[in-house]
Amino acid sequence: MPPALTEYLSDLFELFYPDICLACDEKLLKGEKVICFKCNRELPKTGHWLQADNPMAQRFWGRVHLQGAALFQFQKGEHVQHLLHQLKYRGRQDVGEYLGNMLGRQLLQPGCIIKDIDLIVPVPLHWKKQSKRGYNQCDPVAKGISEVTAIPWSDTALVRAHENISQTKKNRFDRWSNVAEIFGVKDPRQLKGKHILLVDDVMTTGATAEACLQTILSIEGIKVSFVAIAVALR
Repeated sequence: MPPALTEYLSDLFELFYPDICLACDEKLLKGEKVICFKCNRELPKTGHWLQADNPMAQRFWGRVHLQGAALFQFQKGEHVQHLLHQLKYRGRQDVGEYLGNMLGRQLLQPGCIIKDIDLIVPVPLHWKKQSKRGYNQCDPVAKGISEVTAIPWSDTALVRAHENISQTKKNRFDRWSNVAEIFGVKDPRQLKGKHILLVDDVMTTGATAEACLQTILSIEGIKVSFVAIAVALR
């Protein structure tokens, strides 16, 4: 097919089926991908990458020693929630990969508090939920980070041994009891002596993240850092 005809058909397809910004629903312009440039500028970035005592890291003080950072602040009804909904419930894994690329670029910043990562590990779903959804929403995020940083990632290092009930409508205490001892390490030798970057989509109370972290930290000589697309700040 001649290039001119190919371009014409592509433009015609976009006219009737335009790509839209998944944050604001406006039509994407050429050069824009997933999120328009305007929304990208306006997303509530946290700046955690340059702050060792940032609010997300403080959630773990006295319980887990680590460096932690979130890309955005989570706000109900705002663009970040819309993006996460597309990733989690609308099959838009490209959103996770796109945001993972953004996370990866933060890791490469001079002065970033998270350094020298050996392996990227996404927080796992139970196999029943993953089978129903078709994917783990944290996997494309980990993949996106890996694409930018060239750090390998593994979706088999950590497993969810028990299926917990949805956290959505639980209070803080119930969230913590709901995730106790539900994670396991498939092959401790794969993680021994390494610096692991645990990746989640959103952190609210930190219960799920801490359960994962405590499981990983039971392995000899291991170090863990934690990142999420968004954090719900109190």
